[in-house]
Amino acid sequence: MRIAIGGDHRACKLKELVIRILEEHGYGYHDFGCYGEEAVDYPDIGVKVAGAVAGGDYDRGILICGTGIGMCITANKVKGIRAAQCYNAFTAKRARQHNDAQICCLSAEQGKARVPSILEVFLTTEFEGGRHVARLNKIKEIEEKQYKCD
Repeated sequence: MRIAIGGDHRACKLKELVIRILEEHGYGYHDFGCYGEEAVDYPDIGVKVAGAVAGGDYDRGILICGTGIGMCITANKVKGIRAAQCYNAFTAKRARQHNDAQICCLSAEQGKARVPSILEVFLTTEFEGGRHVARLNKIKEIEEKQYKCD
């Protein structure tokens, strides 16, 4: 499995831990940035990772910003992407089982303690299929229609 990873300037320390975990478990990865603590705009990194996953170059993605929310919103704007903010192992498991999420969004501000279990679950849990397929198809229909409010 190949993993695309990226984070903003708030994510640098947590991203180092994520990369260590990926390496320890033998996952291939590419770091799309950022590479220092100088301020960057998270959408610039988020769209690179989401695009790489949507394009099929990577199987999964991990995005990190202060809360994880901005990266999640950004990634979900890329057609075909289902990104989920995972704040514990349970949400990571459901994101994979029920939503077939390809991108796990993490909060740099929540600390490091939960990250190993979140990643283990997110990277090893399979999509259940079944009744969830119809729901994902509805999401795809919404995406195709590009709803607009008048």
